[in-house]
Amino acid sequence: MKKAKQRTRDTHYSSYLHPRWWPTWMGIATMWLAAQLPLKLQWWLGKRIGELAYRFASRRRHITNVNIRLCFSELSEKEKQALVKDSFRANGIGVMEIGLAWFRNPTAFMPITEVHGLEHVDAALARGKGILLLGGHYSTLDLGGSLVTEYIEADVMQRDHNNPLMNAVMTRARERRYGVALDSRNLRGLLKRLKNNRIVWYATDQDYGRKGIVFAPFFGVPAGSITATSRIADRSGCAVVPFSHFRREHEPGYDIYFHPPLENFPSGDDMADATLVNKTIENEIRKHPDQYLWMHRRFKTRPSKDDPAPYGKEAN
Repeated sequence: MKKAKQRTRDTHYSSYLHPRWWPTWMGIATMWLAAQLPLKLQWWLGKRIGELAYRFASRRRHITNVNIRLCFSELSEKEKQALVKDSFRANGIGVMEIGLAWFRNPTAFMPITEVHGLEHVDAALARGKGILLLGGHYSTLDLGGSLVTEYIEADVMQRDHNNPLMNAVMTRARERRYGVALDSRNLRGLLKRLKNNRIVWYATDQDYGRKGIVFAPFFGVPAGSITATSRIADRSGCAVVPFSHFRREHEPGYDIYFHPPLENFPSGDDMADATLVNKTIENEIRKHPDQYLWMHRRFKTRPSKDDPAPYGKEAN
């Protein structure tokens, strides 16, 4: 597997016939079978998966606890713990929805999906400079993206999966819905797509290390925030349109939100730009805070290397 990780992206299934790939194929087959179940049953199973993860994935539970404590200091201890548990349930449902996104036709979910603010996308496209679709790592990540492509034509930037076969399945599934699935490091490809007045799904809300960042507030906490968004907007002249996608709480269904492009962006001030981006994503998270990926070490990189790591010594 070490050699496989070093290979270039290979999406030909014929490359994965060796017996060492059979366990991965079995996992993919299980995902496909689960995706055929009724949506309500998938949500129920997803919640149970999340509850099991909460019980046994102690490291992820710890990270989520730390993030919730940092970002929602106004909540009582009971409310914080409830949010942690709800986040695991929501992300458990998200695991089930990956199969829906990869193996089901999203048109089946159109009757229970509503899009808000599509006029902002139309107006931005009319400028002819392309759109950077500013998303976040919500638990509806894959299915929300698949549903979005029923309303717009878009490309996506992705971090390739460490398992080459799983990456092949993911990339092929996404490229059935999106135009192109760009590697997250392919800045040249991204700029080329924007030059062709394309929409590109782009997420900036994770900790990518110390290179090319400023420490802008995220829920009031200094967070390593990349400045690449400003650079891309400056070089391409594209509009940066925030969007989000959430599942409904009390009935099966989904909502997709597009917002007006960020104003005065880029401003020439990296800190101001990153603060605006973080605040925009934060506002969306607050709609359904349990549906965000709080298991990620968002505050791993600290302003000073001497600052204590919020997640423990191994976080750095």
